[in-house]
Amino acid sequence: MSVLFETSLGDIIVDLETTLCPVLSLNFLKLCKIYYYNFTSFHHVIPHFIAQTGDPTDTGTGGTSVWNQLERGSKEWSKDPYFVPPLNEFGTHTKLRHSSIGTLSMAMAKKEGGGAEGLGACGSQFFFTLGNENGTEYLDGKHVVFGRVVEGLETLEKIGESLTDQDGRPLRDIRIRHVIVLDDPFPDPEGLLVPPSSPVPTKAQLASLRIGEDEDLNPDEDPEVVARKKREHEASAQALTLEMVGDLPFASVAPPENVLFVCKLNQVTTSEDLELIFSRFGEILSCEIIRDTKTGDSLQYAFVEFQERESAEKAYVKMDNVLVDDRRIHVDFSQSVSKLHNSWVFNKTGGRPPPNKHQDREPPSRRSDHRDDSDRHRRGGGRRGGGDDDLVFDLNEVDSRRREEKRYRDDRGGDRRSGGGGGDRRREDHGSSSRRRDERDRSPRGGGGGGGRDSYRDRERDRDYRRR
Repeated sequence: MSVLFETSLGDIIVDLETTLCPVLSLNFLKLCKIYYYNFTSFHHVIPHFIAQTGDPTDTGTGGTSVWNQLERGSKEWSKDPYFVPPLNEFGTHTKLRHSSIGTLSMAMAKKEGGGAEGLGACGSQFFFTLGNENGTEYLDGKHVVFGRVVEGLETLEKIGESLTDQDGRPLRDIRIRHVIVLDDPFPDPEGLLVPPSSPVPTKAQLASLRIGEDEDLNPDEDPEVVARKKREHEASAQALTLEMVGDLPFASVAPPENVLFVCKLNQVTTSEDLELIFSRFGEILSCEIIRDTKTGDSLQYAFVEFQERESAEKAYVKMDNVLVDDRRIHVDFSQSVSKLHNSWVFNKTGGRPPPNKHQDREPPSRRSDHRDDSDRHRRGGGRRGGGDDDLVFDLNEVDSRRREEKRYRDDRGGDRRSGGGGGDRRREDHGSSSRRRDERDRSPRGGGGGGGRDSYRDRERDRDYRRR
């Protein structure tokens, strides 16, 4: 009462419970004997649960009992493709349970009045359990156990590890190549026709083929071509991942053909210099050397965007390995799609694209406009009359006084060296000096770290000036 299954992943030998389940065992053995299961696939595999087969159509909806396969004139022929297993003395089909890996069970189909509590009927489909009792007890009372695997548990493990689609069907075909009945205690029903040899696959079975277990996915192909296709497949998968996380607008985006990537630059090279060098090949839309956002130092690579693709090709041919500022630069076509991504964001959101964080600009400490801005803020220029929260210090008056004092000291030094002259200048400055003296006399003395001593020196200097 044993059957050998030769599958594409290995052999499986099962023993049947012919005493406890005679009708089920008879149906199963005779179907094996007429090669009914040859070339059928495992059409439904759930890891750690079940591996189902026995349907010649490979759809999960076909298959008939052996009584439906008999000759039409036979007394035992049945028009119904399914049959209802008889109940035992306990009111169930069998007292066997799905208690271990390798349990052999018939798949039951719903049928009116079939079995205890309308459990249903069975035809030819069966399955092997791939898990222990704690995962398969759900099957008890719904499907009928009639055997167990005695050899080939490693084959079941391979079947359970196969990759499947969303419907549970393995992506690579797992098929029963041949079935051999090792022991059959039952006589053949009347009208059973046993083929002399294994029949050829039907059209439906051939149409259901997927990837064969021994099929070469790349037959007679050059290894370089296979490696290239593999790289393209991996790149496509990575691009799809980047599209899903939002780093790419779409997976098939391609880098622009009019943008060149220039690297190995000297740190002293500026964007203006680079643009001047590359402009002889055509009109340039943008040329920027990428700089560190904190220090402003050149990262020694740049992007040059031309108006025409032909101009970029000429520059690529002529400028690679050219000496620029004592450095031999390397030129290649850019693989960056950041500008395309910014345009895509702009078109999709209707807002402004995010600015390029790598802008070609000098650090704040080196920018002349920053120095002008700082002086403007320090002197109150451009911010005068700002909001209440603006701290604006207007020191123009202080600076003008310092300039007057400097002229005053210069005039005194010139008088002493020349022994005279400069009288007109002294007369012009006398009024401002007197006004300055009056203002300082009105200011508080002795505070602010030596302000009184400064006022005293000013008065003595003015007194000497009036004597002369």
